[in-house]
Amino acid sequence: MTQRSPSANQGPAIHAEVLSAARRLSRAGDWTFRLGDVVRALPHLNQRSVRTHVASRCCVNAPRHHAHRWPYFRRVGRGRYLIELAFREPPPRPAETDEDLVLSDRVAEPGFTYGAPARVPRSTIHAVIAKSEAWFVAECLEVAVVTQGRTLDETLANLREALELHLDQDELARLGLASAPRLVVSHETTAFAA
Repeated sequence: MTQRSPSANQGPAIHAEVLSAARRLSRAGDWTFRLGDVVRALPHLNQRSVRTHVASRCCVNAPRHHAHRWPYFRRVGRGRYLIELAFREPPPRPAETDEDLVLSDRVAEPGFTYGAPARVPRSTIHAVIAKSEAWFVAECLEVAVVTQGRTLDETLANLREALELHLDQDELARLGLASAPRLVVSHETTAFAA
């Protein structure tokens, strides 16, 4: 099997985006990060591909299942990884412009900056619904929206309503989302009844 190098229109390779996200998310001082945080930081990539890259292709102490690997990380605990010393240098930051400085004075925190700025607005918002005691809890991955309901239908209706209230056209544009995004919901449940 031959590996294709990414072309100019495909953007950076997945392993490079994973390393960049891990650097941004690593804890100050100890260079560790959580796998789930990297998956959430790269919503434009396939979740399984991101998980495979962190846990296997880019992990020096993972079993050797892939022909090509990058020695970026070391697993140090359940879902926790350490960036290897040779890859701890953060990517160079672009030079600040006067406009950047003015904008940074107006907001306490930068907006959603995971990954490269999207050229084409993303058309999907992802959410996960899980059962928590007597309630179903829904959490969006790209947007700070969490809601609940007693049934799956009620939870889904509450989620749609919360998203409509939270996302106006300006907020959609700021997050790089299309004006009428689709909602993709995953329902987490146990595989076997207790």
